[in-house]
This record gives sequence, C-alpha cells and structure tokens, in this order.
Amino acid sequence: MEEIFKELQKFGFSLYECKAYVSLLKVHPVTGYEISKRSGVPRSMIYEVLGKLMDKGAVHLVPSEPVKYSPVPADKLIDRLRKQFDRSFSYLEKKLTMLQQEREMDVIWHIRSDELVLNEMTEMIGRAEKELWLSVWEPQVPMIQEAVERHLREGVHVFSVLFGAPDIKIGATFHHDYMTPEVVKERTNGHLTIVARDGQEVLIANFSDESTSWAVKTHDPVLVLVATEYIRHDIMIEEITAEFGSERLDALWRNNPDLVYVVRGKRFD
Repeated sequence: MEEIFKELQKFGFSLYECKAYVSLLKVHPVTGYEISKRSGVPRSMIYEVLGKLMDKGAVHLVPSEPVKYSPVPADKLIDRLRKQFDRSFSYLEKKLTMLQQEREMDVIWHIRSDELVLNEMTEMIGRAEKELWLSVWEPQVPMIQEAVERHLREGVHVFSVLFGAPDIKIGATFHHDYMTPEVVKERTNGHLTIVARDGQEVLIANFSDESTSWAVKTHDPVLVLVATEYIRHDIMIEEITAEFGSERLDALWRNNPDLVYVVRGKRFD
C-alpha cells in the first residue's frame, strides 16, 4: 500500500488524501467519520482532506443524512490525471522550448582554428532538415562534401556558391566566376565562408593563411537572414553574368567610383 501512496503523491496528493481515497475505494459510500476510522486520517482533519479530494475531482459527496462520500472510479481518475499531465507536458514543452530558443538567439559563439571551424561546419550541415545554404571555397569542399551529399539523398535542398572547384557540384551549385577568387580573397582578407541551415542557424567564418581562422555561430534570426540573403545575392549575380555576359556587368560599375569600391573594396587610384 505504501507504494501506491508514493505513486499518488507524485501527482500532487498528500499522504492523508491518498489514505482517504484508497479507503473509499474499498468501502463506499461512507461518512467522514467512517473514512477517518478506516484510513487513519485524524478526525480533526478528515473534512479538510475530503474537501481537497473533491477539488481534485477524486471524490463525490453523496447527499444523504448524514452526508456520505464516494470515490471517483480509479480508471476515470487515472484517465483524468493522464490527460491533465499530457496537457501540462505539451504546454511546458512548447513554452520552455521557446524560452530556450529565445536565449539561444541572444548567444553568439566564437570559434577559432581551422580544425574547430571545420568541425562546426560539418556538425551544422549534419543538423540540416529542410534546406542548406553554402558559400564555400575549394579547400573546404573535401571536408563537407560527404555530409552534404548524404543530406541530398535524404531530400534536403542544398544551394551552394563555390569559389574555385570548377568541376565540383554539391547540390544546386553556382560557381563564383564573375569576380575571381583572388579578388574576393583580397577584399575579405581571407576565405569568407557561410553555412546556413533551415532559417534557424548560421556559421560565418573566415579562413586565412596569414592569421588564425575564426568563425561565429548563432541562432539569431537577423544574422541567419542576412547570411542567407548574401548567398542568394551571389547566386543571382552569377546567373545574371552567365545570361548577359561579364562585359555588360562590368560596364555598370567600372567607371563609377562608388560602385568600384562596392565591388572591389578599393577606391580609384
């Protein structure tokens, strides 16, 4: 019997409430006095205990003279408790997860060294569920290609901009041909690399031959959006160049000092 009391107590029943309810299951309907005698709940407390059991929906009052009490059948009580706790778990799962995500959005992780940054890239790729946006350079492709191709087989949509690696395709691949990798490397002082997944998480990294490689990782929706839009923009520039030719695109900016700075990161000499 003690084990039954312990289990009921996990659902918010006091020890006296457990004793009174179990006593009623055995014999009912009975008066409060009889319940006190059978259960061991002190007479001075029995009516308070029965009131709490009624509030919990575990006991019915039977109109009579004197007043008697009857238990809600055990199967109905268990079913009600199960539904109540299922609703509570569903509510908490939703709300606590939202709170956790809000906290994660505020956090930016800083990562340093080629090895750690590449590990974070492959782990983030591994978490992709619906879509993956990549802007990567030829030296990084061997490190991530297997993980990307596995996701492609699983139906994840992959869009990639590749600097170099002209013969490689990973997902819907667009090679960055209009501006040579050397020019981009000079402008960004390294290999600027982006991995964004599912509109939920992004890693922005810069691999450098001259200093320690670094990355930042975050769930912040603003940074995820900006990084994804950066890749979309590069894809469209490459497609516009392929359609209309690099000469026509050059003509838009080469004689405009402001656009020269936008494209090359340098002013006219």
